[in-house]
Amino acid sequence: MVRTPGVEAPFTRWQRFAAVLAALVLVAACGHRPTSPSAEPATATPIHHLVVIFEENVSFDHYFGTYPRAAGVDGQPLTAKPATPAVDGLTPELLTHNPNSVQPMRLGGPGQIVTCDQDHEYQAEQLAFNGGAMDRFVEHTEGDPCPAPSFNAPGLVMGYYDGNTVTALWNYAQHYSMSDNFYNTTFGPSSPGHINLVSGQTHGVTKKFMPGGQPFPPHMVVDDTGNGQGTLINDSQPLGDDCSSRDQVQFSADNKNIGDLLTAKGVTWGWFQGGFRPTNRRPDGTAECGATHNIGETLGGTGKTGALPFGTKPDYVPHHEPFQYYPSTANPHHLPPSATDQIGHGDQANHQYDLSDFWAAADGGHLPAVSFLKPPAYQNGHAGYSDPLDEQRFLVETINHLQRLPQWRDTAIVVAYDDSDGWYDHKPSPIVTSSATPEDALNGPGRCGDPAAAPAAYQGRCGYGPRLPLLVISPYARTNFVDHTLTDQTSILRFIEDNWSTGRIGDHSFDERAGALTGMLDFTGPTQPALALDPRTGNPQ
Repeated sequence: MVRTPGVEAPFTRWQRFAAVLAALVLVAACGHRPTSPSAEPATATPIHHLVVIFEENVSFDHYFGTYPRAAGVDGQPLTAKPATPAVDGLTPELLTHNPNSVQPMRLGGPGQIVTCDQDHEYQAEQLAFNGGAMDRFVEHTEGDPCPAPSFNAPGLVMGYYDGNTVTALWNYAQHYSMSDNFYNTTFGPSSPGHINLVSGQTHGVTKKFMPGGQPFPPHMVVDDTGNGQGTLINDSQPLGDDCSSRDQVQFSADNKNIGDLLTAKGVTWGWFQGGFRPTNRRPDGTAECGATHNIGETLGGTGKTGALPFGTKPDYVPHHEPFQYYPSTANPHHLPPSATDQIGHGDQANHQYDLSDFWAAADGGHLPAVSFLKPPAYQNGHAGYSDPLDEQRFLVETINHLQRLPQWRDTAIVVAYDDSDGWYDHKPSPIVTSSATPEDALNGPGRCGDPAAAPAAYQGRCGYGPRLPLLVISPYARTNFVDHTLTDQTSILRFIEDNWSTGRIGDHSFDERAGALTGMLDFTGPTQPALALDPRTGNPQ
């Protein structure tokens, strides 16, 4: 069934009843809310649990460019539901007469699953956009060659998958809600994308450490204050994390993130990442993050030798852990929670956990109100060391498990991505914040948007960046629905702020202008049934 997509915001409709339900909200609104003094604060909507699954390095067209039409090959047929809404995807003209120097190419089959990584730095992505013409991807974001058996080809950056490969994501889109107008908050790779998710503010970092006293690498931080403090535009690691190994930065103590706001409000929350738990401790007590997996595991990857030597990858990636950059929310020594019932609270773990801690809490009846899940690297979708099939396995196993929890009735899952990896997408992003630094290039050397519109102290935040996939999976999600509302990574942040009444980050965070995700939800119609998929095929079980 397709619900009437009325946009009078669900927040408004729900809040109309807030005064009447004030005495009952913890018990009656969902039927299973705790009544102890430690009960969670009331929410602005019926969503009492939010789980954000933050994946890696995919543009919208890379996964959904031909949605809902798949080629119907590779042994994975997928037929779209009747009346499936259209997305702003790859038209026949773009597929066959593309302005780039190489035409888009469909990827699929076992030999094209594990591919080379592409270039997704702040400046390279702007150059690929070429002032909005979107025609210089091959020249500027095409990745370096990588060794076989990983797939490479001239113009690989123009590659895309369809529902015969990213089958689960297409099935979730058919059953729940997706957006075709969601963007990276700024240009650039993983670190800025993660920071924007949790604060919407990449300005305020200080370059702190380089092993051996080496010069700090260029193109990481835009120094607009002259003292090493500035805006993070590329992938430096968090200072003090025992598992960081190269250039490290830290945000000022004045910089706030959503964790700070949730803690102040008394809301349970946590970041849960694969490989965060130490495999060993050095004599000085510092952590070693030694967990690894074979790349291409679903395909039968054999590590560094053997029949399919895609290599191995450490599970934990320090620059994918945004809360480690902030003194207020860091757990630099990767300390475990003191007890399962303390997960989500402020003990020695300081809200930073291994992924296994999430399931211990969830299965033990202690699901935090707000949870961010980060897969181990081999399952996060990042080209070069992950792939769509390993990513699918993580997503499906995670979502199937969440849907079996008693809290599912008041849960929303957001599946989002940190950056585009540089993969081609045909749609230019609206520039809502301009910048003028040597690293900017969208509108010519040193220019991204209108330089006069960028505050002098907040350069290096040009955005929005590339378009990314976004799905919302929930009993309250509209079914087979495509949202065209302009949104970005900080729209997730803003939903948390609004739903738990935390207030805003402040200091020119992008959350001030973020579009709402509530158009993808409906709190008035019938709720959606759970959709159990097969982790290997992505099709319904």
